[in-house]
Amino acid sequence: MNEAAPLPEAAVVAERLTKRYGSLTAVEDLSFSVAPGEIVGFLGPNGAGKSTTMRILAGTMSGTSGRASIWGVSVALDPAGAKRHLAYMPENNPLPEDLRVEEYLTLRARLKDVAPDRVAERVRRVMEDCDLTRRASGRLIGQLSKGFRQRVGIADALLAEPRVVILDEPTIGLDPHQILGIRELIRSLRGKMAVLISSHILHEVEQVCDKVVIINRGRLVAQGRTEDLRRELLPEVAFTVVTRADEAALLAACRAAEPAAAVVAAASADGWNTFRVTLPVGSPARETLAGALIGAGLALREIAEERFGLEDIFLAATRRAPGEGRRS
Repeated sequence: MNEAAPLPEAAVVAERLTKRYGSLTAVEDLSFSVAPGEIVGFLGPNGAGKSTTMRILAGTMSGTSGRASIWGVSVALDPAGAKRHLAYMPENNPLPEDLRVEEYLTLRARLKDVAPDRVAERVRRVMEDCDLTRRASGRLIGQLSKGFRQRVGIADALLAEPRVVILDEPTIGLDPHQILGIRELIRSLRGKMAVLISSHILHEVEQVCDKVVIINRGRLVAQGRTEDLRRELLPEVAFTVVTRADEAALLAACRAAEPAAAVVAAASADGWNTFRVTLPVGSPARETLAGALIGAGLALREIAEERFGLEDIFLAATRRAPGEGRRS
């Protein structure tokens, strides 16, 4: 691990970051942070400015204005100092195909100033942690599948035991089994180092990340924990109700339990009608709706609450005006 240093309040800070290319603004007034040991998903549509932001944080690109810091060290004022705490794996991470995995990682450890007497141990450790020992040991990188190449890239990122890891689309092009392996690997980093991960696979982000930062057109539109964003961006809960009652009878029964309830007809078949019932997210009727409908004498075949996931949050966030996102 890097030499002991005071624990900063934030491992990664982006403060009013802006990047312009002539008249084109790729990132504008963007602020967010990642706490030590936290895994944060960095999301946005294609062209939203995610890779640009990550390159600025990693020190491979300069911003037009604003401040970026890694472990309390300014990326602009002390780039070498900031990079001592950081590992960055870009999208489509290039690897030399004619080196064996151990040869490449040994070379990278030396380039990263890992103590000479620790190089072999660190190479062995990251190969074990990334599940490379059994299936990739002694093999040329060019012989590896896409999934194992990604593992080599992550192993490289972990060699010098950084405090911050930035991963840009680490599961791009992988099959479901490979994605599952990378997911478990990233999850294992929680509490050990801060991780900022960009991905278009929202289910994977929801599975591994403590919170998300969502940008659109280069600006923040939402950030926070998934459950908090669900309450903020999706202020209703919805139920699918299948009943023999008509819409008027169902609406009356629902509004007896929750005056703000709304009912929309969806389908009818064999005498059964399917409706979508919505309630305010904080309504007590969320827990009692089934009993209320039965108590009102309605014949029910099914009642099920719809589950909103990160995809719904992402769509709701990217539909609102850029700059409306939370700064907390």
